[in-house]
Amino acid sequence: MATAIITPRNDGPYHIKGNFTIVTQGGKSIDVEKDEVWLCRCGQSGNKPFCDGTHKKAGFASNLDAPSQADPAP
Repeated sequence: MATAIITPRNDGPYHIKGNFTIVTQGGKSIDVEKDEVWLCRCGQSGNKPFCDGTHKKAGFASNLDAPSQADPAP
């Protein structure tokens, strides 16, 4: 199984570092050549799912007060 550290950046993307696989909703793997990527959280990137820095122009603001336990996905 892949292991990775996922760190939400304040007002920015998710930084993912380690051994991981990115898979589309349709089940296709996205080739990643490095052991780290930044994934878009603002929804405005022109290179989704990867961050292209657009969050700065879009004024994206995040709340990094993470709950102690994740709620189940809908």
